[in-house]
Amino acid sequence: MTRLSRAQQGIVLVIFAMACFAAIDGMVKYLGTLVPLVMAMWFRYMFQVALTGAVLLPRRGRALFKTRHPWLQLLRGVSLAVSSSLAFVSLRYMPVAEFTAILTLTPMFITLVSVQAMGERVSWLRWLLLSGGLVGALMVIQPQAHDFQWIMLLPLALVVVSTGFQLLTSYLVRHDDPGTMHFLTGAVACVIASVALPFFWEPPSLASLWLMMGLLGVLSTLGHYLMIMGYSLASPSTLTPYLYFQIAFATLAGWLVFSQVPNRWSLAGIALIAACGVANSWLTGPRPLGPVESEPTL
Repeated sequence: MTRLSRAQQGIVLVIFAMACFAAIDGMVKYLGTLVPLVMAMWFRYMFQVALTGAVLLPRRGRALFKTRHPWLQLLRGVSLAVSSSLAFVSLRYMPVAEFTAILTLTPMFITLVSVQAMGERVSWLRWLLLSGGLVGALMVIQPQAHDFQWIMLLPLALVVVSTGFQLLTSYLVRHDDPGTMHFLTGAVACVIASVALPFFWEPPSLASLWLMMGLLGVLSTLGHYLMIMGYSLASPSTLTPYLYFQIAFATLAGWLVFSQVPNRWSLAGIALIAACGVANSWLTGPRPLGPVESEPTL
């Protein structure tokens, strides 16, 4: 049996990570109607901190807490909490596939912001791809539809917040250890959720809900770890096209769990977003914008 190359191993890890994140989106949508938002967020962050600490603390000790940019780490943790809140609320009102498709606009925004920050001109083709992605998002949201609600625009706000989160990640990963970043970000978000938790605590009546919230934290931690490992084996330009597997997994989850099948306009919008995203990744070429530039923020 032929052994996979490093790039192929990275691709496999990222595809598995996309399956984890699609499962998380489905679980969040399901839990959103049964438990308070803050409780689900607290479990997600608590498991991230506990699992990351259990793995890294024995090996690194106090070095795990050392950072050159504590305020930026704090800002990254706050950004994660805001991003997760927007994602959780969005999933209460939108099908999983459509939500995921809009969120995949983030890499395109990251590319444009990063290129402009470097003082480079953005080509007309890149602007065209970004415009195509936004048109695809509007096709998914369908603001003229009879069941449209303004809260359905929250995923677009999430794209903006996620772009800032990823740019912070791209900067900090050059100065701090990824394990430290993952631990501190989760710790900050966990503290924020812990402060709000007493006001929203409602013990779930079913044991299955406790199990699902625990599984949410485990899958989230595993997904982010697989992403980091994938980007350590292959370049962002190689892996970015495979991030769109999350749309396929999310569509499958929406169909199997919620019996939600995108209509033809939504399917066309999803296809347009994916096509523009893959083309943008191809235009970016081999130049990396950061080791974990496209890491999801849920």
